[in-house]
Amino acid sequence: MDQFSRMELLVGAAGIEKLRNSRVAVFGIGGVGGYVVEALARSGVGTLDLIDNDKVCLTNLNRQIIATHSTIGAYKVDVAKKRVLDINPEAVVNTYRTFFMPETAAEFHFCAYDYVVDAIDTVTGKIQLVMQAEASSTPIISCMGAGNKMNPAAFKVADIYKTSVCPLAKVMRRELKNRGIKKLKVVYSEEVPIVPDRDAEAMEVTDSRKRIPGSNAFVPSVAGLIIAGEVVNDLLRSGA
Repeated sequence: MDQFSRMELLVGAAGIEKLRNSRVAVFGIGGVGGYVVEALARSGVGTLDLIDNDKVCLTNLNRQIIATHSTIGAYKVDVAKKRVLDINPEAVVNTYRTFFMPETAAEFHFCAYDYVVDAIDTVTGKIQLVMQAEASSTPIISCMGAGNKMNPAAFKVADIYKTSVCPLAKVMRRELKNRGIKKLKVVYSEEVPIVPDRDAEAMEVTDSRKRIPGSNAFVPSVAGLIIAGEVVNDLLRSGA
């Protein structure tokens, strides 16, 4: 037996080998993306590319699997890489301390990936990821809004054009339609967003350009695990 023997009971030796030979890029290693990386590593995905320019901070502790007091101040991709290799020393982990936007998109060649995970929170970056994946015919799954939610059971997997309720999905539907994108697999929540307590937000030091969404330990993590499950199952069904 080896560490993936329990997984092999479900997917067979050929499935384990397919996952070992797969390369997945995860853009955004936060509340959602961190759990995606965790589950992919524990499922035996052989090569992971981790993209995020952020560092672990105190307010990440309530929801991000890579965030502990000992990792505060460290780059998220570096913390995630160390964790992946502690789970599976044979994995290949490529890290990029990069904020993905159209200006940095040329650094990434999607034809090298078997799957792309969009777990970033900027609309411009999300659109660029989808367009780049479309151009290279690379499978992609995108996370819609996970902030300001309290019900982890409200998540669904659907095509972007079949989503409802989620404000981010509404924006993405419009923008992708304008760009001629016909489909996009997403994970989204049908829970109506909660209006955050702005008095509590005012106590935080924040980027004045945007309002901080409320978040917790159990909503973004569920979104991330759903995404990881979709990626693994799609890889097993594909010729990857």
